[in-house]
Amino acid sequence: MKSEKHKKALNRAMALTARSEKSAGEIRSKLMLWGITDENEISDIIAHLINEKFIDEKRYARMYVTDKLKFNRWGINKIRVMLKSKGIDLKIIESALENINREEYIAALKNELEKKRSSVKAKNQYDLKGKLLRYALSKGYEPDLIHTMINRLITGD
Repeated sequence: MKSEKHKKALNRAMALTARSEKSAGEIRSKLMLWGITDENEISDIIAHLINEKFIDEKRYARMYVTDKLKFNRWGINKIRVMLKSKGIDLKIIESALENINREEYIAALKNELEKKRSSVKAKNQYDLKGKLLRYALSKGYEPDLIHTMINRLITGD
């Protein structure tokens, strides 16, 4: 027999996951915040949400990757770290990252570097490269790709 608190938490979690994609880890945190501390109850609620398709880690990872690329202009490294911090399995993360269109990804990095270049104040070319590199690294792009794009941007290739 489920307690009233359990039913209320399940309904709140269902409403929350119906509005937006959430990972199991995010729901686990919410349940604890709402006063559900019994691990069996938490597991039961999450299992119910997964069975009813309110939570789908693969779908969540795909949507997260798409949103962070499109709206935040994050690189693969930052997206990977953030998904890991949300408790998403590494195989699911890598599968979601494989769906990234490489040309669009490179174009996004180029666009970010061009925007940053127009606003950065640098003493010389070396200083400019350093500032652009730090900026792109903070956005989560890969160092090799950043170096290539910075060199193309500065030499005009």
